[in-house]
Parts: sequence; C-alpha cells; structure tokens
Amino acid sequence: MAARKASEVFVECLEAEGVRHVFGIPGEETVDLNEALADSSIEFVPVRHEQGGGYMADVYGRLTGRAGVCLGTLGPGAMNLTTPVADAWLDHAPLVALTGQGGLERMHKESHQYIDVMRVMRPITKWNARITEPGIIPEVVRKAFKVAQAQKPGPAHLELPEDVMDAEVESEPSAGR
Repeated sequence: MAARKASEVFVECLEAEGVRHVFGIPGEETVDLNEALADSSIEFVPVRHEQGGGYMADVYGRLTGRAGVCLGTLGPGAMNLTTPVADAWLDHAPLVALTGQGGLERMHKESHQYIDVMRVMRPITKWNARITEPGIIPEVVRKAFKVAQAQKPGPAHLELPEDVMDAEVESEPSAGR
C-alpha cells in the first residue's frame, strides 16, 4: 500500500460511508480536503455561508436517513455551523460536521482564528473528535457516521487540523454502511 495524503484517505472513508455531497465553504486550512474531494466521486457543493451548508446537510439527513455532511473553515467559520448543528441535535437529524483547524503545534498559542471548536461542539453533538494523527482516520470517520445515524440520530463533529490532513499515511478506509 502506497503512502498518500491523509486528506485522500479521509475522502476515501467518506466514499466508503456512501457520502455523495459535502456542503460548505473551502478555506486555507481545508485546501487538502477540498483537493481530495475534487478527485473523488463526492460532489462538493459550495455555499455562501457555512450556516447554509449546515442546514443543507441537516435537511439531507432528515430526508434520506443518511448523515448529511457539512464543512466549515476554522474559527468564526466553524462557529457559523453551530446553529444548524444544534438544530440537528434538537431534532435528532443525522449530520456529520467537519471543521478545519490550524496545525496542532499552534493550538496552545493565541493563534490566528483559533477557537476551541471541540469545546463549543461538545454540548450539541452526540460525539466530537479531533483527528490528531493520520492513522486514526478510518476508525474516527466510521465512528462519526455510526454515531450520527444510530438511534436516536444526531450530529457528530470532526475537527481536521491542517498539518494532520497534509501528512502522509498508509491506511485503508474502514468498511462503511
């Protein structure tokens, strides 16, 4: 198995889960993910505001029973997802929210647009995780979808630090669905 970017493995895991659309806004910290999405079977649907992408994912989940997926950038962009994520929480709609984040080495600093998104999302998600190492991607993505779609459905959140998504990894997606 050849080494690939973690973002490519992440997108392969989304494909294994049956994801057809990701609604959101690309950003500098998610560029690797967006490039991997462009080379995949998943359609990235750009929106004008993260909140719109979050609601599109929310409705997708309600109509299909499969978790809708939304993407926000870091900091204020991630905060724009809190309202639709909370709505999915309150109405038990399956949703997986993805947010970009600066590199792991910046998180302890007062860095540009750093907000502790994990802490903010904790009370409005069923499960919430930061991908701290590329090798855990298949397991983390599988768990996010399993939790989001299980009884009672609801939102899960994954934080994607830019340095982790840019790293090389030798991994295969977990079997989805």
